[in-house]
Amino acid sequence: MFMRQLNYLIALDTHRHFGRAAESCHVSQPALSNGIRELEQELGITIVKRSRTFQGITPEGERVISWAREMLHSLHGLREEADLMRTIPKGHLTIGGIPTAIHAATLLCAEYRQSIPQLTLEILSLSTPAILKRLKEQELDLALLYDRSVMDETFDVLPLFSERFVLIASAQTSLPHELNWAEVAELPLSLLGQDMQNRQTLDHIFKTFESTAHVVLETNSIDILLTEALSGRSYTVLPLSALPTQYARAGLRIHPITPERTEDICLVRLRRDNQSALSKAAWRLAASLDIQVILDELLLPGL
Repeated sequence: MFMRQLNYLIALDTHRHFGRAAESCHVSQPALSNGIRELEQELGITIVKRSRTFQGITPEGERVISWAREMLHSLHGLREEADLMRTIPKGHLTIGGIPTAIHAATLLCAEYRQSIPQLTLEILSLSTPAILKRLKEQELDLALLYDRSVMDETFDVLPLFSERFVLIASAQTSLPHELNWAEVAELPLSLLGQDMQNRQTLDHIFKTFESTAHVVLETNSIDILLTEALSGRSYTVLPLSALPTQYARAGLRIHPITPERTEDICLVRLRRDNQSALSKAAWRLAASLDIQVILDELLLPGL
């Protein structure tokens, strides 16, 4: 079986006419017809209904066409990967992210490194204003931000995943499995500083439920928040996606907060008429990676 035969078959299914299908494949009509006959003989089935003209596709042929489309799509993806490794053997990407998206940024970078082994990367944890400024000044190649933070057409935006806020506590504490926002507000909380969008979002959520968070510690470090939660001295509220893998089952308990609140995270780059080959490749790879599924694997049973 040759790929040209599958291409002939797809062309015939598209045009439903031997002559037009042959023209689209840049071959003669007999060459196309003979190629499809060879495929039928190899598979031992009739794919095309024939008389003097095209009469349709047999039921068996419809299934073959479905497989042919899938095979050609996979081949196209393989060729794209080969082109990527050939044309972009190395390079450097600087990626900025809001603190709660840094874990997701590491997952994205792992995908980049797998596809472009000699690629070097730099990940910076920054505030939203700093990220937008550095993108415009071309000090960052890519960034992970809240979707609502990008308000103009200066940037390209690619949706990646949705954050889900949860309460994170020491496994030694005794709390109900599920709490509401008013109940969470009464707990001693360690949260990100008020200059961070994550904190501003949380304050707005608490206000929506006519509550004020009992904050005992503020920091710009997620590691400090997790350390405090592990110690049992306080609790923290973070997106589940911000929880590093090594913390997932290392003495922490994750409690859903009702009603659920989410924030959409996107990949952002400065809009240009001619993006570099590396930027195009990074964008395409990000679009093909289901980060939401990977992050959701952190969910504990029952969450």
